[in-house]
Amino acid sequence: MNDIKNPKTKKPMIYYYVIALLVFMLLNTFLFPSLFRRTEREVDYSTFMNQLNEGQIQQVEVQDQKIEYILKDQEDWNIYVTGNMGDPNLVDKLEAADVIYGKEIQEPMSPLLYLLISVGFPILLFVGVGQLLSRTLQKKMGGGNAMTFGKSNAKVYVEAQTGKTFADVAGEDEAKEALGEIVDFLHNPKKYEAIGAQMPKGALLVGPPGTGKTLLAKAVAGEASVPFFSISGSEFVEMFVGAGAARVRDLFRQAQEKAPCIVFIDEIDAIGKKRDSGVMGGNDEREQTLNQLLTEMDGFDGKKGVVILAATNRPETLDKALLRPGRFDRRIPVELPDLAGREAILRVHAKDKQMAPNIDYSVIARATAGASGAELANIVNEAALRAVRNNRTQVEQGDLEEAVETVIAGYQRKSAVVSEKDKKIVAYHEIGHALVAAMQKHSAPVHKITIVPRTSGALGYTMQVEEEDTLLMSKEEAIDKITTYTGGRVAEEVIFGSITSGASNDIEQATKLARAMVTRLGMSDNFGMMALETVNNQYLGGDASLACSEETAAKIDQEVCTLIAQCHDHAKEILLQNMPKLHELASYLLEKETITGEEFMEILNAPVKSQQEQE
Repeated sequence: MNDIKNPKTKKPMIYYYVIALLVFMLLNTFLFPSLFRRTEREVDYSTFMNQLNEGQIQQVEVQDQKIEYILKDQEDWNIYVTGNMGDPNLVDKLEAADVIYGKEIQEPMSPLLYLLISVGFPILLFVGVGQLLSRTLQKKMGGGNAMTFGKSNAKVYVEAQTGKTFADVAGEDEAKEALGEIVDFLHNPKKYEAIGAQMPKGALLVGPPGTGKTLLAKAVAGEASVPFFSISGSEFVEMFVGAGAARVRDLFRQAQEKAPCIVFIDEIDAIGKKRDSGVMGGNDEREQTLNQLLTEMDGFDGKKGVVILAATNRPETLDKALLRPGRFDRRIPVELPDLAGREAILRVHAKDKQMAPNIDYSVIARATAGASGAELANIVNEAALRAVRNNRTQVEQGDLEEAVETVIAGYQRKSAVVSEKDKKIVAYHEIGHALVAAMQKHSAPVHKITIVPRTSGALGYTMQVEEEDTLLMSKEEAIDKITTYTGGRVAEEVIFGSITSGASNDIEQATKLARAMVTRLGMSDNFGMMALETVNNQYLGGDASLACSEETAAKIDQEVCTLIAQCHDHAKEILLQNMPKLHELASYLLEKETITGEEFMEILNAPVKSQQEQE
């Protein structure tokens, strides 16, 4: 308790006990006497005698130095006090006036009672106040009761209270198949014991964010109908030294008591990072927690039916000791869904929504290549919200398509004022993209073109949708993509003789793809199959770092520049050959602001209209 990682020094507990004792002594000296005794009113002896003779006095108490008395029928609670004059006839006078009188008898108090009142009660009082202050302080420090700082904060779902099954998970058939064996083992352990097979102690779910790793773990517990312990890796880390390790011990103790069960640790990279052998010796709290986790996973018997599931999107940062067989035996990838998976996910999330009967989920699935399960769920929800805004009781196809655009490019900026000049430039820019894409063999078909501004900052965009998912990208396809990216800037050059800032995102995407072709994909004639970049965090953005000399880096830059320039020239050639269609399509887009891929191809394949027909 002395190694709290807090810049403020914690005061000892005796400090608060002393404060409580001082407060009690002050109250006992000044407040309590005034509350529990009657008010005394001093009078002279002559007043006392006059009241006695007049028969106003009810009761008298004679003491050594003073006389206390009360009056008959008095409304207040005052006690009248006068000095004792030593009158020998006082008793006769009191009897004559029929007054109740007596003298205080000083009886010694019981030593035990005196000890309890004078010592015991104050001690009990300030100890109680001290405990109250201590608990309040510890709650503010985040520890609650000091005796329970090592308790795990795992959420426990008893039996199948997760409410999830494999039916709620779509698009991850391979992961469900791998986890299905764990469910079968929890149901029929004897079948595996008969052949001598041991179930994996742990399974690590690896994949990008939003692919359903946590959902899969809950589905396993729901399918197996066993208790489910859920805790995040960050909840093991505490300000108290040893608290993380204590929570790991407590978690596994609870799991063994409720076996068979499933323990799920989300974002395990918070405590499972590679241990450092730096100057500090690697003795921090996180490493102690990791060491305790490794020990606990070695210590429990997998035959009891305790299965450890963990999820992370940073597997490259995990300690090798955590990933070895006997701890996390299985590494289950939970990747982004393919075309069929996306369609299945859309249907799962559409179950609890009022959907129109004629919705084509395959169109939406093709338009959302690379989307995760969470993003698809968001698209369905956005479509439902749009239907409500339009005062409809069902979600229609247009709602889903607009929701896709909302997720990709943001909401429409209906109040944005765009000048005719800028609108014309944007129209030619977007038609430049679409026309170049349509005239190439390896480009995806154009799905939609719009010049309506979006909240993301885009003044327009051209949406291309692949007819089917492709796992591989050829060199020709990559070059055609770069050529399509340059089509917008080329259209500005050939029509207006000038360039604008509207191609900034196109330039970024073209450069990124061209660099990947040279450094990672081996599609350069000068470098061949030479890896010049290393990908970091493949599930979190896929940022890459160069692994070459400065001279080679300069050559890479030159190669990328040459490749983009060649694609730019090719796009210029395409647009110059199709100048009449460029003007015709741009005029139509200016008029309609948004056109579909079918409308675009219909105009493109139709005979060229004369200038008079266009007007």
